[in-house]
Amino acid sequence: LLSTLAGQDDRREAGEREKKTPHGHGECVPQIPEIWSAMVSTIGGPSTVAAATAAAVAGAAGAATTISTTDATQLFINTTLDSCALKYEEFVIPTTGTVVTLLWFLLRIHSLYVFLTLVPYCNWTWDSILCWPPTPANLTIRQRCPSGHGIDTSKFAERRCSAEGQWEGRLGFPANQQGWTNYTPCYSPEVVQLFRKLSAGGNDDEVNVKIDIAERTRTLETVGFSLSLVALIISLIIFCKFRGLRNNRTRIHKNLFVAMVIQVVIRLTLYIDQAIIRSGGKKFGNESSRQGIDNTPYLCEASYVLLEYARTCMFMWMFIEGLYLHNVVTVTVFQGRFPHTLYAIVGWGGPVVLTVIWAITTAHYIRQQKCWWGYNLTPYYWILEGPRLAVVVLNFIFLLNIIRVLIVKLRQSHTSDVEQVRKAVRAAVVLVPLLGITNILNMTQAPLDKTALEFAIWSYVTHFLTSFQGFFIALLYCFLNGEVRTALMKSISVYLSLRGHHDWAVRRQSLFSAGYPTMPVNEAPHAGDTNRLANREKPPHHQW
Repeated sequence: LLSTLAGQDDRREAGEREKKTPHGHGECVPQIPEIWSAMVSTIGGPSTVAAATAAAVAGAAGAATTISTTDATQLFINTTLDSCALKYEEFVIPTTGTVVTLLWFLLRIHSLYVFLTLVPYCNWTWDSILCWPPTPANLTIRQRCPSGHGIDTSKFAERRCSAEGQWEGRLGFPANQQGWTNYTPCYSPEVVQLFRKLSAGGNDDEVNVKIDIAERTRTLETVGFSLSLVALIISLIIFCKFRGLRNNRTRIHKNLFVAMVIQVVIRLTLYIDQAIIRSGGKKFGNESSRQGIDNTPYLCEASYVLLEYARTCMFMWMFIEGLYLHNVVTVTVFQGRFPHTLYAIVGWGGPVVLTVIWAITTAHYIRQQKCWWGYNLTPYYWILEGPRLAVVVLNFIFLLNIIRVLIVKLRQSHTSDVEQVRKAVRAAVVLVPLLGITNILNMTQAPLDKTALEFAIWSYVTHFLTSFQGFFIALLYCFLNGEVRTALMKSISVYLSLRGHHDWAVRRQSLFSAGYPTMPVNEAPHAGDTNRLANREKPPHHQW
C-alpha cells in the first residue's frame, strides 16, 4: 500500500513536467510507398473515410500496423521527448498537394479528396510517458500501455482528438492545450479501486496530504526495521554464545528471530532499492535510467516471493511460540520429549507449500504486471494472508487462556485484586508482540476513503507496531530477560576478574525481568543439556 501511494508522487511530478513540455509539428512530406501500403490495408475491411485517413496517418508515421475502425492503434512506444521530437518534428499535415492528388488518382474517390482537404489535425505531443503522433480530428488513438507498476501491458492507453483539431482534456476538468491521456484502462481493477478510494473526498489537496503521509510512514518503517535488525542480530549472538541459555524455549526464539531477520533484510533491501530508483527518476526524468531490483524482471518477483516466504515463516514460528507457551503454562502433563523436528517442519516447511501455491497462482493471473505490483491487493494474496490471520486468532485465544490460568493461580495465592490486574496486564503486554497480535492492524483495510487524520493515525500506528516488533521482542525476551542478564553479568565478571578486577559482583535480577524467565519452571530441558543441568545449582523459582 505504501509503495502504491508513494509512487503517486512520481506521477504527480510527471504531470507537472507535462505542463512544461513543448508540443508541435514540423515540415516533411510522407513517403508515398508507406501511404499506399496503409491505404491498401484498409480496403479489405469495413473501410470508412475516417479509417482510411487514420491509415494514411499511420503509414506516414511509420506505424507497424493499422486498424480499420475509428481507433488508430499505435504499437510503437516512444519513451523520451527527444525520440518523440525526432520522429515527428519534420512531419507536415497532408493538404491538397501531391500526396492527396495521388491518393485521389489511385482510389478514384473524390469524397476522400474533399475530406482530406478539410480535416484538421492535432499536433504530435509528449505526455511525459508516451509519444503521440499527429492525429486527425474526431479520432481516438491508442497505444500499448507502458511497462510500469500496477500496469497491464496487454491493455491500451487512449487520447482523443476533438473536431477542432485539439487534444481533448479530462472530462469535468478545465481544457488545456496539451490535452489528457486516459491511462485508467492500463491499471488492474484492484489498483483502480484503490485510486478511487484515495480520491473519494474529491479534494486534490487531501489526496496529496495522504500521499505525503505514506512517504513519511515509509521513513518510519525504515527506521523501525533497522533498529529491529540490529536488536535481533545481537539477540541471536547472545543466545548462541552462552550455553546456559540453550534450552527448548530459546531454540524456538532463535528460529523466530532468524525468520524475522530474513524478512527485515529483504524488506530493507527493497525499500532502499526503490528509493534509489525513484531518486534517479526524479533527477533524470525516467525511473528506467537506473537499474535495480525493482525494475529487473524475475529478480524482483523472486525477491517478493522470498519476502512473503520469510513473513509466513515468522507467523508460523509465532504460532509455535504461542502453542508451546500455552502447553507449558496450562497443560500440566506437558513433560514429554521436545518435538523440535515437528516444529521445524511446521515453521519452515509449511510456508514453502503455501508460498509455492501463491506464487504459481499469482504468476498465472497477473503476469502482465511489472514485478507483480499490487499483488497484495488481489484476492489471491489470501492464500498467504488467510493462514496468517488464523495464526493471529489462535494466538489471541492462547493469550486469553494463559491470562485466565495466571489469574486463577494468583487468586489461589491470595494475591490482592490490584496485584492480579497488574500482573495480568504485564503478562499481556509482554506476550502481545511475541504472539504477533499487533499484526491484526496491518491486515485490516486501509481507511483511504476517510479523512487524512484518520488515515494518518492508522498508518503511523500500524506500521510503527509492525516495523518495531522485532525490536520489542528482542528487548523483552533477551535484553530484559533475567537469565540473559545473569549470563551476561557472569561473563563480564569472569572477564574482569581475569584482569585483576576482583571486586566485581553479579547484580540481582530486576523484578521485571525475573518474572519472565527464558525457561519456565515446568519446562522439560533439552536432552543435550541434562548432564550440564545436573552439575549446576538449582535455578531460582520463577512464577508467571
